[in-house]
Amino acid sequence: MSEKSKKVKIAFTDIDGILRGKYIHESKFKKQAESGIGFCDVVFGWDSSDVVYENEVEKTGWHTGFPDAQLKIDLTTKRSIPWENDQLFYLGDFSNDQQFKHICPRTLLANSAMYAKQLGFTPKFAQEFEWFNFKGLADQHTSLPPETITKGMFGYSLIRLSQNNDFVHDLFDLMADFGVDIEGFHTETGPGVLEACLVYDEVLNAGDKAVLFKQAVKEIAHRYNITASFMAKWNENLPGCSGHIHQSLWSETGNNLFHDEGGNLSVILKQYMAGQLYCMPYLMPMFAPTINSYKRLVEGSWAPTQVSWGYENRTCALRVIRGTEEQSRLETRVAGADCNPYLAMAASLASGLYGIKNKMELNDLPVQGNAYSDSKLQKLPADLKAATNTMKQSKLAEELFGKDFVQHFCTTRENEWNLFSKSVSDWELKRYFEII
Repeated sequence: MSEKSKKVKIAFTDIDGILRGKYIHESKFKKQAESGIGFCDVVFGWDSSDVVYENEVEKTGWHTGFPDAQLKIDLTTKRSIPWENDQLFYLGDFSNDQQFKHICPRTLLANSAMYAKQLGFTPKFAQEFEWFNFKGLADQHTSLPPETITKGMFGYSLIRLSQNNDFVHDLFDLMADFGVDIEGFHTETGPGVLEACLVYDEVLNAGDKAVLFKQAVKEIAHRYNITASFMAKWNENLPGCSGHIHQSLWSETGNNLFHDEGGNLSVILKQYMAGQLYCMPYLMPMFAPTINSYKRLVEGSWAPTQVSWGYENRTCALRVIRGTEEQSRLETRVAGADCNPYLAMAASLASGLYGIKNKMELNDLPVQGNAYSDSKLQKLPADLKAATNTMKQSKLAEELFGKDFVQHFCTTRENEWNLFSKSVSDWELKRYFEII
């Protein structure tokens, strides 16, 4: 941090995974970091466009008068922002706030991590993201989306990377300086699309890094007059943007419990997968939280549509990756780039632990070949309304995350669906305006 700076930047995610925050004077930070720094509690009472929910949530709203909620700073998240003159930065959560600790996304993941520790496991996670990059800043365009920074379907293209050489190197190198290391980085198939896989870490750190990665990409992109979009599916003719979650459980003695020297599935991995497969239909809004999320989850789109698993099979919901002890892991492929990483990781971990706790058996056989063509597999919810209704009515979701969270979160998703249902789309205008 600059010696002249007297400020600290603090932030947290709302329900949608949007990083909200502010600068405060260093003296206030020192006095109140752990006891609590106030934010208007509307941050849990409005949507991604800062519009107060039409379907009133219990915790906050016009009926409460919008008092402050108290953000507790996690001092272990200290880092400096290299593209902001090494500005000092911290993440926080609402784990000490009695009103909001049960619905705070970061606290939800921390609770799942704590439960894993109690069972003797250290969860190690990493998220990978695909996102599209567009010329110019979104708020400067009268129509969206603007033009992509490159053209054509160029997966793993060194040519396309070199065309935006400075931007690409800044993303990789500044992320490392920010404490968010990228393990692999390349173009995906599609115009202007990039993919980055983050280095794995203990699950709460991994959630922090995933949240910070999305924010940092947008900020660095703006320096190049580029808009980065993590929207799940911006064009029906192009692949969607995934947010696959890689995970493994490690013993207290440092052994990967998902690894088997013979190349088979360990007992722990079988139970963990059985739990995820069983819980997945009831937790879909935590993986796919927007209307647009479900435009990605269609057949032939490199995204799963059924409850399924397979070895190295990218048409399945769960992909088993075998290799060395360091490499062996499970990839949950349902989550899109538009997810809140804290919630998607919490859903993955809690459902896997549910399978271990209940010694669930992995009865389904691995899918061979194209999962889309297997009519016997259980279908995942096809839209946000169906997914939210399933979660809202589920006793399982309440068992895993508590009644307060399920009620609040499902109400926010219902609000999203209601707003969408009232809107008139370009498709409707083009189809019906004259001819009907």
